[in-house]
Amino acid sequence: MFDFLVVGAGFAGSVIAERLASQRGATVLVIDKRNHVGGNAYDRYDEAGILIHQYGPHIFHTNSARIFEYLSQFTAWRSYEHRVLSHVDERLLPIPINRTTLNELYDLNLSTEEAVERFLKGRAEPIEHVRTAEDVVLSQVGRDLYEKFFRGYTLKQWGLPPSQLDKSVTARVPVRTNTDDRYFNDTHQMMPAGGYTRMFERMLRHKGIKVMLQTQLRDIQDVIPFRHMIYTGAIDEFFDYRYGKLPYRSLHFEHVTLPQEWRQPVAVVNYPQDEPYTRVTEYKHLTGQSNAQTSVTFEYPADSGDPYYPVPRPENQERYKAYERLANATPNVTFIGRLATYRYYNMDQVVGQALAAFKRITERSAAPEPRVGDYAVEQAQALRRA
Repeated sequence: MFDFLVVGAGFAGSVIAERLASQRGATVLVIDKRNHVGGNAYDRYDEAGILIHQYGPHIFHTNSARIFEYLSQFTAWRSYEHRVLSHVDERLLPIPINRTTLNELYDLNLSTEEAVERFLKGRAEPIEHVRTAEDVVLSQVGRDLYEKFFRGYTLKQWGLPPSQLDKSVTARVPVRTNTDDRYFNDTHQMMPAGGYTRMFERMLRHKGIKVMLQTQLRDIQDVIPFRHMIYTGAIDEFFDYRYGKLPYRSLHFEHVTLPQEWRQPVAVVNYPQDEPYTRVTEYKHLTGQSNAQTSVTFEYPADSGDPYYPVPRPENQERYKAYERLANATPNVTFIGRLATYRYYNMDQVVGQALAAFKRITERSAAPEPRVGDYAVEQAQALRRA
């Protein structure tokens, strides 16, 4: 009998498993259908000896000292400030758009933040009610910058034009009036010194935690007894798609090692125009490794494959709300993480959600009732009779 069954060994599952084992002395079984821990943050050394991210680049950043200090128990850090360039009109220009972007793109000499504000205000289109991703960009920077930097990238990423997507899609990308070319402004910006996988392995190394990989929930839930489930998988799958599948956008990755020291000047270059991929990541910028070769990943959005991004449209949120009501009525199961709550969270936000869920579980006055399959119940009853 395990105290907790945790479904998923990514950030949400690993953090709450570690807290339950180390702070409550609970016994925890962690399962994952993949053959590794770490979820989409999993990284590995390729044949060239370069540490690559199997599922695309994961850059850690947070303003929360609590979350940073928590993860620091399991890893040392390498300071790293993420910079991204966008390949537009055969040039590599800073994204988010800043003063440098505008000066280089339009051959200008804007020298102050006030000058940039005036320039953008002169191009912005007044929109009374900002509802869509297109509305956000047009109201901030106007039609030409929208077409060059945002429309094509968003169309490739989501398979839909920005006019059909929620405003949250482009609200995540700021526009700057200064020359700050960092992608994030957070207080803590760094990479796990030994990689994400090593951090997860240390997190799950507690004696109270058992990890089973390449294991599906349906294979063990009626066999292994447990008292409470922490579920971090897709919520629609948990309920056998009762209200239909929740739409997700997927990604396909092409990992390539090149016989040259560097391919590009920064870790990530976006391609919002004609190329079929959305971005190319070069990992040595992230890891600080020295190697005569370089490893890069070409990223192709797709309709099919592993779920990555919930598609932000009102009808999809309505469907999720129906599943959320089922989840709230399901005893002895806690739903956390991106897939279980149908939200796109940054890594630090998932950690924060897991820590908050642990606190709620800890504050419960009574132990949860067993939630096990019929076979496991019979076994437990037989043991008590014996």
